[in-house]
Amino acid sequence: MEKDPSEVTTDKFSSAFLVETAWEVCNQVGGIYTVIRSKVPAMTRQWGENYCLVGPLLNKNIAAEFDDIHERKGSLGKAVSRMEADGHKLKYGVWLVTGRPVTVLFDLKAMTQQSDATRNRLEQEHNIHINPEEELQNQVIALAELSTIFFRYLAEELDKESKTLITHCHEWMSALPILSFKNTDLPIKTVFTTHATAIGRYVAMNDENFYGKLNMYDWENEARYYNILAIAEIERYVAQSCDILTTVSDVTARECKQFYSRVPDVITPNGLNIKRFVAFHEVQNLHGAYKDVIHQFVMGHFFNSSPFDLDKTLYFFTSGRYEFRNKGFDITLEALELLNQMMKEAKLDTTVVMFFITKRPTWSINPEVLQSRGVMEEIRKTTEAIEKQVGDRLFQAAAESMTDFKLPDLNVMVDDYLRLKYRRILQSWKSDKWPIVTTHNLVDDINDEILQYVRRNEMVNSPKDKVKIVYHPDFIDSTSPLFGIDYGEFVRGCHLGIFPSFYEPWGYTPLECIARGVPTITADFSGFGDYINAHMDDHEDYGVYVLKRYRKKPEVAAKDLANMMFKFIKLTRRNRMVQRNRAEDLSEHFDWGSLVDYYNKAYNKCLSKKSKTAKH
Repeated sequence: MEKDPSEVTTDKFSSAFLVETAWEVCNQVGGIYTVIRSKVPAMTRQWGENYCLVGPLLNKNIAAEFDDIHERKGSLGKAVSRMEADGHKLKYGVWLVTGRPVTVLFDLKAMTQQSDATRNRLEQEHNIHINPEEELQNQVIALAELSTIFFRYLAEELDKESKTLITHCHEWMSALPILSFKNTDLPIKTVFTTHATAIGRYVAMNDENFYGKLNMYDWENEARYYNILAIAEIERYVAQSCDILTTVSDVTARECKQFYSRVPDVITPNGLNIKRFVAFHEVQNLHGAYKDVIHQFVMGHFFNSSPFDLDKTLYFFTSGRYEFRNKGFDITLEALELLNQMMKEAKLDTTVVMFFITKRPTWSINPEVLQSRGVMEEIRKTTEAIEKQVGDRLFQAAAESMTDFKLPDLNVMVDDYLRLKYRRILQSWKSDKWPIVTTHNLVDDINDEILQYVRRNEMVNSPKDKVKIVYHPDFIDSTSPLFGIDYGEFVRGCHLGIFPSFYEPWGYTPLECIARGVPTITADFSGFGDYINAHMDDHEDYGVYVLKRYRKKPEVAAKDLANMMFKFIKLTRRNRMVQRNRAEDLSEHFDWGSLVDYYNKAYNKCLSKKSKTAKH
């Protein structure tokens, strides 16, 4: 994947206009939102006024992050005016993120109500079988109709300036217009980026030998079996019709070959706008500050029944979409069980608190957790009151002392009211019950796979356990009464991120860890881990551990993961500090300022290539 400078020049771009379209433009759903948003500064620096974003108008709070543009000028403004003259509703303005890209968002409501004719045409012309009962699929074809009209108008206006339109579609939800342009005479070139294959995601979730059997799967049979035929058809036919096909990793490229019958033209690894994360000399200070916040939660959750030494406690975490096997939650739990035994046998005085951060349907935060946290806050306020009272009275006693310079009895400086309050609060807080594993009441905790595992294997936060489990089935943000910090700050307070995914086309979570100076474990099944293995022999020195999962049974991978975590636990405090600094240094390699050249390579190929006529 070395870059050839001759292939990443931007000389041709002056006669081109680039539109990136994605379902997650101004609409945070998953990882594509991070790709689009973080890449914007690099794209606007390079393309200037010859760049815009297109997406659906789905964000109910769009007014908070969008400024309208009222003047309609240039080819883009003229295309917008033509859409409005046709009666289509849209928002045309600036997305208020770093780089401030010009953005067009289409209101899908009216077009969704006219979806029958579109569904029939897609089946007749392209053999795509949209399910009329699926709301998302109806919205997708509505976006396709509107963006196809818009791209035609924009291409016609650009043709007057002798400019070529490049439409770059991310994922199947925005890619249907490519089918309309494969035989067009308009100056439109098409790029399709698949960040994951739908078939791959579903099959991997249900077959632990997915990669070993990859070349044996029939795409249509699998799509019908998992009831995702329309999605698989869109992906396959768009991949075959576009001028340039890209994907985010060599891992996903193998799926493209099998499920799309096409090898990607360019691999475009994902990056970040590292300037938003980098803290330089503040890495250690920020880690300490946010670790103290996590300490407060841990004391409230554990210390009423089984306290331990916080100075000898390490915070591990994993996070992401709830896919028990795909995200590696299964082998992480198995590895933690092994790690607990290893730490006991080694008689280590260290404690590990492992956080599982994901999103599940919940009723509420568990009342026991809230109560313990609330009482802990009362203890803090009471001790601060005692501290102030003792401090004031000690100062007064010192000022009044003329001959006796001995330290007075501090106990007598606390009045009876605060003594009684202190004792009552502690008495009400202490409990014989072991700390519960989950912080929230799940809608269906009986069938939750994480809870099933911890109950079956008695990983229930016994005072004797060296590894404690906290399952937080909701994403962390600053409004959470349990932490009061956002997710990025929580990550900075942890010592190690663990992401041994079985299916992960790229993997932003470990990259976000190192960008914040937090060492991480990834896997060679992930695009990020595969990239690290291919390009950085000394990655462990930078705090990036790559678990080898290829051709290994889950139980073997779990044992290797336990050994990795055990090795990390035995590092000295100084070694962990060095890793935090070096992890942040490594993250500079993944800044979009460098990785955008892979996209430039795709655009160069696109402009140089004759549009293809696909055969499904």
